[in-house]
Amino acid sequence: MANKYEAKIRRGLVTPVQQFIHREKSAGVVLGLSVVAAILLANSPWGGEYFHLLENKVGFVFNGEPYLYYSLHHWINDGLMSMFFFVVGLELKREFIGGELADPRNTILPIGAAVAGMLVPALIYTLFNIGTPAAGGWGIPMATDIAFSLAIIYVLGDRVPLAAKVFLTTLAIVDDLGAVVVIALFYTSEISLVNIAVGVAFLLVMFAANKMGVKSVAFYGLLGIGGVWVAFLMSGIHATIAAVLAAFVIPADARLPEPLYIKKAADNLRRFAGIKPNNVSTLEHEQVEVITGMMADTRDAIPPSQRLEHAMHPFVSFVVMPVFALANAGVSFAGLDVQGVFSTNVAAGVALGLFLGKPLGIMLSVWLLVRLGVARKPEALTVRRLAGLGFLASIGFTMSMFISTLAFTDDAMLLQAKLGIFAASIAGGVVGYRLLKA
Repeated sequence: MANKYEAKIRRGLVTPVQQFIHREKSAGVVLGLSVVAAILLANSPWGGEYFHLLENKVGFVFNGEPYLYYSLHHWINDGLMSMFFFVVGLELKREFIGGELADPRNTILPIGAAVAGMLVPALIYTLFNIGTPAAGGWGIPMATDIAFSLAIIYVLGDRVPLAAKVFLTTLAIVDDLGAVVVIALFYTSEISLVNIAVGVAFLLVMFAANKMGVKSVAFYGLLGIGGVWVAFLMSGIHATIAAVLAAFVIPADARLPEPLYIKKAADNLRRFAGIKPNNVSTLEHEQVEVITGMMADTRDAIPPSQRLEHAMHPFVSFVVMPVFALANAGVSFAGLDVQGVFSTNVAAGVALGLFLGKPLGIMLSVWLLVRLGVARKPEALTVRRLAGLGFLASIGFTMSMFISTLAFTDDAMLLQAKLGIFAASIAGGVVGYRLLKA
């Protein structure tokens, strides 16, 4: 009776949840709901408590001196988002080793499109804000939100051919890499060379351990968080950069090579089949030993970098990103002065940079690369589909929002940037969806 009850729970609740989590579009859906929730919360009777909660400080105090003592909002943007960037770093490393970016000849078109899709929006923003205090926000419209854009792609299903999906995925990967470089080079505060040296020293230890064959995830986690991340957090270079660098030194080769794993798996299966069953629900001691050994072999056959990526991806997609959205997408419209919003060109520069600059840069670069004979455009990548992908790439929510928090300390400018991001992302998503659906 209990087993039947458990089976019903699994079929009715557990299995659907697991299927939802493993769908590519689900992360975008949850992120979108979190954005809506943040806006509703910021404009609700509890809006004051919402903003006050984010300003509460958390950290350590020794002998009256604060240590790592930051606001909750700061911890979310520098702590939780470091986990997001760590997974981005793992994905980038995997793509460079054996994925979309492994053979540059096959990726010239999307890489060129990604670069132009970052430069043109930055140029448009700069034209609107050059010589003003808001000029430093040029990096905001450069980013593409891979979660939202791919969620729309997967909602469209077979209407979007595989070539178009690969193009957008590769473009978004390169876009993430570009955003990491921009943050590292241009959005840092005062730099402490001593702390940078400490962080680099920990990185070198991790790199040396990798080359020496150390595969312990706990070892790299301890040095990566307790050493590299903390040192970079205190150095002035944004802590998320430490997460990307740490990801690149995590071993990408398994302790147990594929041929040996296959041989051991076959041996274990033969050994398990040779053990006489006891015809009850529990296993014999020898059977448990064989299965335990198979589980250990399976773990050792997966490279530590992929093991971490696989384990962290659901948490990042369904916890980290929604929490980031809840903390950063809350825009209060109470007493909003429309003239104040347009007192600078921040909103216009961000919105037009994303909505026009992204598709314009992508389409021009593809046309130029094909015309020069540098790259070949797949037949399935028609002008209409390319335009649709370009507008989907203008959905810049997560990374654009993150860069805006680094670019502006002025609340008015930050609000204007957020409004520009919202406007461009919604418009780009709708236009891209309509073009690709047709």
